[in-house]
Amino acid sequence: MDVTTIGFTRTTAEDFFGRIRAAGVKRVMDVRLHNTSQLAGFAKSDDLAFFLKALCGTGYVHEPLLAPTEEIMTAFKKKKGDWNVFQNDFLDLMAERKIESRLKPEQFDGSCLLCSEDKPHHCHRKLVCDYLNGKWGGKLSVRHL
Repeated sequence: MDVTTIGFTRTTAEDFFGRIRAAGVKRVMDVRLHNTSQLAGFAKSDDLAFFLKALCGTGYVHEPLLAPTEEIMTAFKKKKGDWNVFQNDFLDLMAERKIESRLKPEQFDGSCLLCSEDKPHHCHRKLVCDYLNGKWGGKLSVRHL
């Protein structure tokens, strides 16, 4: 199952949508807790769904099941918490939510997980892919755009 990930910060709309189109993404799976912030610019949920369809022929779905809680995000972002603490807390949350049994690998085929972080190394979208691959025996072939 081919899955990609992407962040929308520190990029232009042209570059962002160009990468989505070039990768042949069928559906963007928004894994942000909040997807309606005015600060999100072109990545605000309703606008993003419109642009994806109009510019890329790509679908859009918001999947908050794959987002950290407000408490986890606040501890990491606003209080400048430690990445390892964030990672452990979020991995525990995914296990508690049993996301591997609530979702199917096929749902990810051709999908692109979207979050705000420009790079995946300190972003929960990478943790989601790593966690699910561990539970699903490596069924996801992940590429970060």
